[in-house]
Amino acid sequence: MVAVFLLCMSVSVVAGQKSASLEFLVVKDADGKPVRNAEIVLHPVDKHGKQKAEGLEIKTHEDGKAQIGGIPFGKLRVQVICPGYRTFGADYTVGGPQMEITIKLQKPSEQYSIYK
Repeated sequence: MVAVFLLCMSVSVVAGQKSASLEFLVVKDADGKPVRNAEIVLHPVDKHGKQKAEGLEIKTHEDGKAQIGGIPFGKLRVQVICPGYRTFGADYTVGGPQMEITIKLQKPSEQYSIYK
């Protein structure tokens, strides 16, 4: 995984592509407390809105934060997965050298059944 990331970074530097440093904060929607060990999946998105095959995964620390650098400018699809919470997904446009993203995870809604 690290080798793929370093390869992507070196390709973006060679191509003269600008890159950004991203900082994520993942918190509970109900009380704003940090969520640790949430998996953050990052996928580049092409100009047609289609997710590219390559991607990166990072996890949040105890303070709910995670950082990553060398992300090329452009559209980025962010998914956050954590047991006990709804999966979060949204597209962001990376256009500056630094970007902070706060994500609020919600508890799953109650499932309805005809057998209750």
